[in-house]
Formats: sequence, C-alpha cells, structure tokens
Amino acid sequence: MNAILPAKSVSPAKLNAFPVFMRVEGRLVVIVGNGEEALAKARLMSQSSARLRIIAEEPEAALVAWVSANDVDFVRQAYDPAHLDGAVLVFAATGEEVHDARVVADARSAGIAANAVDRPELCDFFTPALVNRAPVAIAIGTEGAGPVLAQMIRARIDQMLSPSLGRLATLASAYRDAAERLLPRGNARRQFWKAFFTGEVAHSVAVGDESQAGLSASALLRNGGRTAGHISLVGAGPGSEDLITLRAHRLLMEADVIVHDALVPEAVIALGRRDAERIAAGKRKGCHSKSQAEINDLLVELGREGKRVVRLKSGDPLVFGRAGEEMAALRAAGISYEVVPGVTAAFAAAADFELPLTLRGVASSMVFTTGHDLRGNSLPDWAKLAVAGATVAVYMGRSIAADVAARLAEAGLSPDTAVAVVENASLGHRKLFHGTLADLPSLEHRSDLTGPVMTIIGDAVAGANFDKSEPLAAHKGARVFARAQ
Repeated sequence: MNAILPAKSVSPAKLNAFPVFMRVEGRLVVIVGNGEEALAKARLMSQSSARLRIIAEEPEAALVAWVSANDVDFVRQAYDPAHLDGAVLVFAATGEEVHDARVVADARSAGIAANAVDRPELCDFFTPALVNRAPVAIAIGTEGAGPVLAQMIRARIDQMLSPSLGRLATLASAYRDAAERLLPRGNARRQFWKAFFTGEVAHSVAVGDESQAGLSASALLRNGGRTAGHISLVGAGPGSEDLITLRAHRLLMEADVIVHDALVPEAVIALGRRDAERIAAGKRKGCHSKSQAEINDLLVELGREGKRVVRLKSGDPLVFGRAGEEMAALRAAGISYEVVPGVTAAFAAAADFELPLTLRGVASSMVFTTGHDLRGNSLPDWAKLAVAGATVAVYMGRSIAADVAARLAEAGLSPDTAVAVVENASLGHRKLFHGTLADLPSLEHRSDLTGPVMTIIGDAVAGANFDKSEPLAAHKGARVFARAQ
C-alpha cells in the first residue's frame, strides 16, 4: 500500500525588482541618446516634476522637435561622464550595446541607478507601464520580461479610472486634517472617505465644478460622512456589453443598487458590483413589471435612503427612454442625479449594416421616431423630411410595420425607398434584413423575431452592405401595398 505523502507547500514567487516610488521633484534625470528610445524615455519622465537633461550629439528630428516644445536641458555634444554629475537616475538610450554599457558603468561608478533601454541585463531599475492620475499613480512592471503585457494591463486599468481622479485626490488632501480631527477612527472615517470618492464630491470634480465639490465635501464633513443618495441614469447601449461607456462601467462598479430595464442583457448588468442589489423595472411590449410612476417613486425612495443607484436603460436614456419623467421626479424630490449617454440602437443597427446614416448629396438629416408616431389620424411633421431625403430610424416598429409603410407612402415616399432592418442590433445573434418600403409590411407577421427591432428607411440605406442580410421579400408573409394616389 502506497503511503500518502503530504503535499509540498509552494512558496510564492518573489520579486527580483521591488517597486518603489522615488522622489524626483526638482532632481536631475539624465537621458543619453539621439533617437526614438531617448524620446520615449523623455516623454515618460516629462510626466514627473524632475529636471531633464538630454545628451544627444546627433539628435533625430523628432527629438529636436520635442525638446524645443519642452523645458529641458539639451546638450548637443558627444557623451561625457561629466554629463551625469548630480543625477539621481540615468537612462542609456543610444541603441548601441557598447555605448549603453559604458553609460551604465559610468553611472554606477558615480553611485547613480541606471537603466539601459531594452537591455534588462544592464538595468539597475525598470521603468513601469504607468497609469498617471497625478498625484495618483499606478505602475505595472514585469522586470523587463514582458513590456507588451505591461502595456496591456495598463490599458485595462486606465479604462477603470476616472480622468478626474487626480484632481479628486488633490482635493482630498485638503480635507485630510479636518477629517482626522472631526471624525472618530474606524467606520465613521471610512464612510466619509468612501462617500467622498464615490459621491457628490467626486461627481462635481468630474464635471469640472470645483466650487460645488468643495461645498459638497464640507457638507459631507458636517454630516459625519452620511451622504444623500445619487441616481445615475445610464445608457446600457444596444446590447453588446463592450459598447457601454467607460463612465457607465465605473458607475456600475460603484453602485449599491442597479435598477434595470428588461431589454438590458444580463452580460451588461453583470458588469456591476457582485453585491449590488438588482431590481428589474423594465417594460417590454405586453409585459410591464412596474409602471413609470412606480419606477419614479422607487428612484426617489432609494435616493432618500442614501443609495448610489444606477438606473440602467437600454440604448441611450434620452432617446425613447422616458428619462425626462424620471429626471422631473428626482428634481422635484431634491435628489441628486446625472445622465450618462449610451450608444442608441439606431447607431448600432447602422454599424451592423455598415450603413451611412448621412451621405453627402443624398441625406443630410436624420429622424428618430417610434412606429407609434404614425398611427394617429394626422401625419407627423417629420414625414415631409422623409420625403425630402432624410434617413428615418424607427424604434419598436415591428408590430405596426404595415402602418408605418402605408403612412409613409401616403406622405409621398416612394415604395422603392431602401429599408434595412436589424433584430438585436450589436449582438452576436442579430438578424439582418433588407428590402424596400414596399417589403416592410412583411415584418408584422414574423413570429420568429422576438427581440427589439430597428428599422432604417431612406435613400442613404442603399449604400449599406447587404452581404450578410436576408431579403425581406423572401418571407412568405410579405405583402405589397400600392402607393397612395
């Protein structure tokens, strides 16, 4: 019988280069090199408050142009070890191993840490991929083994952080002493700083209202870190989770509650915090889980409870999203809110078809409408625009496609006008159809189309790519109408 041996413990890998943040304000950093490598390091170090000295005997034009636009000490001479005097860091960026090795050796002899570009074996330190939100900085390093990997990670982190984070951190430093003096250690202080960095203060800084940010920070301090709620009316885009904005993603990660419409896919909702409360409030044709008045009341209630809420709407909140009613309710209740745009379905459908919504000499205007606008006794004013050549994007018009086609024909639009139709725009399982206005009534009888349908009508549609779409006329239920006389 074989003995069962205990599993060996695996020691975690240890860093060969330990990350530190070095003070360089007002201190000298020397870069030796004539070309692209030297320019890249100069650009990197120019993000700091260090003094730069560039040694280049025969500088390339791009390096000369950069130096002329920046405040640096430019020495157009052959390299000499004396050029390193007083430096705290040295970069060898000559592009030639022998020359780089000489610069590194001279730096080490003078007790200066050196980096030879793309030569890790000669480096005393490595320059990281940098996410700069000064005074906040995030450095990603691979000990020189994978610069491309470091840049990929940097790009992911950069997307997660608000561009205003540095300004917010600077403002926070002005309140640090007061927070430590007025708030007890522990939960109260943590609550204050969480609200500071995610609430009304952060929002005011993000929109450039520094005065309001200061007022909100002072009020937050007076309230002991207790904060009022905030509602973000966020566009979830047309469906694909990688079409939401960076700001929308950040807000989802910060939300206490996500109130979402039925058309918002689970993949988009899942981008939010795992512990966020989710409330389905969506309305689909024939299935309303909550009335609009109930949704308005819910948002006000959550705001009064101090919650950070994302009201997640399909497409763009301001395009047939009934955001106007929700904003009015929030304003009346004195609840703080903001609007975050999203990619509306018309744009996603046009992209699916590679369709120019405006086309020089053909269509210079657009109409966004719902099919229900064409069910009344009188034609809407925009029908004249359609006849004049505007591109018309019809939202939620599948069930009344015949009415849409007939009324536009009645307005004088030719039955031969090009039409493009997309179900589930932007998603992998989308379906594309094309035809003419005369073919459009066939949509009404398509029981296989259960997702949201976007219809685009106009002469510009003829410029679309129909290689991956199905002719509308191929469907058995297609009906042809006669142009109104």
